[in-house]
Amino acid sequence: MLPILKCIQDGREHTMQEVIEKTARMFKLNDIERTHRLPSGKQYTFDNRVGWARTHMKKAGLVQSPSRGMVQITPLGAEALSQNPNRIDMLYLEQYPGYLEFRNFPKNRKSHDSPPEPTVLTPEEVLEASYQELRSQLEQDLLDRVHKCSPDFFERLVVDLLVAMGYGGSRIEAGQRVGKTGDDGIDGIIKEDKLGLDIVHIQAKRWQNTVGRPDVQAFVGSLAGNRAKKGVFITTSKFSSEAIEYVTRIEQKVVLIDGVTLAQFMIDHNVGVSEESQYIVKKVNLDYFEES
Repeated sequence: MLPILKCIQDGREHTMQEVIEKTARMFKLNDIERTHRLPSGKQYTFDNRVGWARTHMKKAGLVQSPSRGMVQITPLGAEALSQNPNRIDMLYLEQYPGYLEFRNFPKNRKSHDSPPEPTVLTPEEVLEASYQELRSQLEQDLLDRVHKCSPDFFERLVVDLLVAMGYGGSRIEAGQRVGKTGDDGIDGIIKEDKLGLDIVHIQAKRWQNTVGRPDVQAFVGSLAGNRAKKGVFITTSKFSSEAIEYVTRIEQKVVLIDGVTLAQFMIDHNVGVSEESQYIVKKVNLDYFEES
């Protein structure tokens, strides 16, 4: 928080974007660090952290927002800078009553009390990290269930997923075109769109072992034999690096979907999952409070 306060120590009003860019230069962030996004992809991580740093200092009274999207140092903030602190963090801000009230700490808390170690993550990062952890566990649980299911059920799962993703037309029609071929695998042909303007060849293997280049090469050979240009190879395991590299050099367009990606698609398209709980994060609608 200290670098942010130093950016606005001249006492003038500054836009938040100006503060964000100036602070990024102070930290010498490279392009990758500067454009890293939260897991939701909706906001840059650095921007989010600067925004929350402003919120914490505003609650402590060190900065103020004179108008929408602007930030300005307060006399209390200038006084804090004059003391040349080594750092300004959440623990430092606990000396200000307004901040204690914001964090719901008791007003009689002593400075020598052992506080919980301040987190370096913003609330959004904590929330999204928890979401990603739950999602990763769900992905693994789905794969475990898929490995235990019968070949017939795996066939239905593949059909349900393809239809949910917009392929194959109706479920009945897609189910008639996708079927078992032995070797614990499935192949077939589905429509790329509901009108059937193009077709996609499918192969799916419920395997534990890694799918190597020979298996993918055999699939590509079957495409060539049918004069097909597009194919999707699905596995519940993973593909070797040679297989992945191979499909980048062929004329046909072949998409490889490994077990993790399969589980992610199932979650995204609500196949084999159900909603357990939902949390809606809201923010102040600044337009509502604009007075003409």
